[in-house]
Amino acid sequence: MATLRDVAREAGVSVATASRAINGHSNVTGPTRAAVMAAVKKLNFVPHSGARSLTRRKSDTVGVILPDLFGEFFSEIIRGIDLVAHEAGLHLLLGNMHGSAHETAAAIAAMRGRVDGLLVMPPELKPETLAAHLDPVLPTVLLNYDAATLDLPYVAVDNYRGAWTMTEALLARGARRIVHIAGPKHNRDARDRQRGFADAMAKIAGERSPVILPGDFSEEAGAEAARLLLQGQLPADAVFAANDLMAVGCIMQLAEAGKSVPGDLMVAGFDDIPLARHVSPGLTTMRVKIDQLGSTGMMMLLRLLRGDALGAASATILTPTLMARGTTLESHPAEAQALAR
Repeated sequence: MATLRDVAREAGVSVATASRAINGHSNVTGPTRAAVMAAVKKLNFVPHSGARSLTRRKSDTVGVILPDLFGEFFSEIIRGIDLVAHEAGLHLLLGNMHGSAHETAAAIAAMRGRVDGLLVMPPELKPETLAAHLDPVLPTVLLNYDAATLDLPYVAVDNYRGAWTMTEALLARGARRIVHIAGPKHNRDARDRQRGFADAMAKIAGERSPVILPGDFSEEAGAEAARLLLQGQLPADAVFAANDLMAVGCIMQLAEAGKSVPGDLMVAGFDDIPLARHVSPGLTTMRVKIDQLGSTGMMMLLRLLRGDALGAASATILTPTLMARGTTLESHPAEAQALAR
C-alpha cells in the first residue's frame, strides 16, 4: 500500500508539501499540486483518515445516537440522515442507549474526539441532565426532543396534534368506542399521542374515560391488545394504536380469530412505516416522514458545522398527515387502491 512518503518521492516534493497539496491548502502552487495529485492517482494512494483528522482537526464524521438501531422507524431516521451526510462527504458513527440515561451519557462520551458534530434522540431525560452530558463546544442537534430550555436546535414531531387528528377522523367515520393501545410510559412520543387521543375523545365525543391498553410499540403488544378485545369485556368499534407495528399485530390477531377489518373493527396506527402501505387492507395511519426527521436534523447540523449560529428558535416541528386506507374505509377495490397510494 502506497504511503504519503511514496507520493512525495514520486512527485519530487517533500512529505510536508505532498500533505498540504492533498489536504487542499492554498499555499501550494498549481503545478506542484498537479504533480502530487498525479502521483496519488498513479500509486492509488488513499489518505489515512485518522492522520488527516489530526492535521485538520476534523474527522469528516458525525455521531448519531438513538434509543435503538433496530426496526423500521430507526432505520428510516438513519436513512434520512445518511442521504444528507453522504451528499456532504461525511460518514456516520452510530451509537444507541436503549432508553437508559446512564447509557446515554456513555454513548455521548464515546463520541468525543471522534466526530465533528452530533445528532441525538435522547430518552426521557431532564434538560439539565442532558446538558450535563453534552459537550458545549461540539455542534449538536436534538431529534424528537424539545430543547427550548437548552437553546439547542431540534427537530420534533407534533405527536399530540397527530393523535387528535386520527381520533377525530375515527369519530367522523362513526366510531364511538375507540380503544387506544399506548406506547411505553417513559416515551415522550407515546405520552403525547395518548394525551392527544384522550383530549380529543373528551372534547369531541364527551368521553372522559376512554379505554387505554398498555403497549410497548411492539407487534406482540398489538396482538395482546386484540386478545383482550376478543374476550368481549372491552366493547370497541375502533382501535387506535400508538404506532404501526402494534396496529399490524392487532390486525393479525383479529384476522386469526376470524374478525374482519374494518367490517367488525376499524384499526389505525401512527408513523406510516413502509409496512403500513403493504399490508392488506392498507393501514390507516398518521404519516410522519420519518426519513425527513433525520434529513432535517442533518441539514441543521451541516449549518452548525459551517458556522451558523442556531438555537431553539431554529427548531422544526413536523406535522403528521392523515393517510386514510382500507383498515378504516369500506370502499370499492379501485377506491381502496387509490387511497393506499
